[in-house]
Amino acid sequence: MPQVTLRVSVLAIRRPPVTRWGNGELRPIAVLPQEPDTAAHTLLDTEDGVETWYLGGRDLVLYSGDTSHHRDNLESQRPSIWVAMRGQDPRRAVIVDVTADPYEGEGYASDTDLMVEAVPMPDAIRVRIAEFIAAHHVEMPFKKRKRLAADPNAMTARAPRILQTQDKWVNTPRKR
Repeated sequence: MPQVTLRVSVLAIRRPPVTRWGNGELRPIAVLPQEPDTAAHTLLDTEDGVETWYLGGRDLVLYSGDTSHHRDNLESQRPSIWVAMRGQDPRRAVIVDVTADPYEGEGYASDTDLMVEAVPMPDAIRVRIAEFIAAHHVEMPFKKRKRLAADPNAMTARAPRILQTQDKWVNTPRKR
């Protein structure tokens, strides 16, 4: 199965807590189409208490079997990259996965331990995904399965609809 691996970088923001009892929130905001020379978990900017962090690089893998999913993503009103990360401390947060498959991103969203965010897809990545789809997409025709007609006269090994008395589980008192 053909596949292409794109190396991308993840940026996140950390907002301060709203109340003194709350915690700050670390949330992915962007994916860059290349990996900079900056070390992972680096604070890039601070403005009004909002910190911008570079969390690190991650491989975005495109599989030829998922081209219809990627096409659905590109044809949507807002093509996105889904970033799944674990942890709220920007110095230790782990990028679990980066995907362009919207259905895989939706699957990650059901995991309560992960922070999953759909961030805008950069144009350079959009072009690479479109090229991959053009090169590897194979349209799979829909085939509706037909049920086999049941033969009412056929002798089949089926469980009887009503159990006989000797086949039933009987609640008998235990001997002590």
